[in-house]
Amino acid sequence: METEQELYSGKAKSVYTTADPDKLILHFRDDTSAFDGEKTEQLERKGMVNNKVNAFIMTHLERAGIPTHFERLLSDNESLVKRLDMIPIECVVRNITAGSICRRLGVPENMDLDPPTFEFFLKNDELHDPMINEYHIRSFKWAGDDEIAVMKRLTFEVNDVLKALFLEAGILLVDYKLEFGRYHDEILLGDEFTPDGCRLWDAVTREKLDKDRFRQDLGGTVEAYEEVAIRLGVDLS
Repeated sequence: METEQELYSGKAKSVYTTADPDKLILHFRDDTSAFDGEKTEQLERKGMVNNKVNAFIMTHLERAGIPTHFERLLSDNESLVKRLDMIPIECVVRNITAGSICRRLGVPENMDLDPPTFEFFLKNDELHDPMINEYHIRSFKWAGDDEIAVMKRLTFEVNDVLKALFLEAGILLVDYKLEFGRYHDEILLGDEFTPDGCRLWDAVTREKLDKDRFRQDLGGTVEAYEEVAIRLGVDLS
């Protein structure tokens, strides 16, 4: 499958059309950014690691009965996916406090949350992805009631599946964001699941193994991503 034209270029991925109108190619780049693009850097191998981790996770979710847009790996940095009509909503689940919830609510980092929290955010970089609720989604017609219910249900199913997967690898799934889209009459999980869009901590030491290493100038960002991949059994060769 060959690329035709660039459809979209984000902070760390480029999306290309193909000869099949129902298929797209995701190209995972080495670009890394934080704070809505205020901090950027090129990190060698990051695109390859994220592409292969995403393929592994998406395949695992499909086997668990969660429908995704992922089709197959094409190369070290490219994957073939179904073309979705993306819903401009981020679904966020938090199992442990970290990041923005600590700033917003004045709670300390590293609190285990039972039950996990669920939050909606509008996907809009210019507005810094503001937090929204179901009434906003309905009023502005971003998604219907049935679609909201499906997104929430699938997001929690992903949590059940991936918490167990990561814990088996000695990793805590702290929080993550998911994006969904319409594919004909279905709602499918889209975008990606990589250390760029979730928080992952070592289960014993709670060392950070995600993009917080880049955000917080901890160093070893790609090495941490590779450690996650190795523990999961992802083939990086």
